[in-house]
Amino acid sequence: MGESKYFQDHMPENVCFGCGHNHEGLQIKSYWDGDESVCNWESKEKYHGWSNLMNGGIMATLIDCHCMGTAMADAYKREGRSLNTEPEYRYATGTLTVKYLKPTPNTTVELRARVMEVKGRKTVLKCDFLSAEGVKTAEADVVAIRVFDSSEGKETVFKS
Repeated sequence: MGESKYFQDHMPENVCFGCGHNHEGLQIKSYWDGDESVCNWESKEKYHGWSNLMNGGIMATLIDCHCMGTAMADAYKREGRSLNTEPEYRYATGTLTVKYLKPTPNTTVELRARVMEVKGRKTVLKCDFLSAEGVKTAEADVVAIRVFDSSEGKETVFKS
């Protein structure tokens, strides 16, 4: 069996509600499509905000976790190595600014993220949130901070 293309499959011990190995969580999966990362996710009725509309907090969680996985995968890509290699990196949210543009039907959605800038441990991303019909219903600016580097053997603190 070959290496999984999904970023989250290369995050051992991740129990995050959005992107981790959490049977009650969202269990998102992200992968590369050229220079963009993509996450296709099918919602359920329990994620309604209003009848048949997705909850904004769930949308923010999807964006957050998709972008943290993208920052990690981008770091590996910039170093010219696969996701299953050492050292392991993990990212946490520095900032997350979501603009909700239109109501999002509670169906399948697609997220597309792009890395805009990398400076030290900081990765700046843009993310578009698309409905099943391809309509952009939200967009986000995200800053991801590398908080773990297994070569250092401990959590690290971001210094600008």
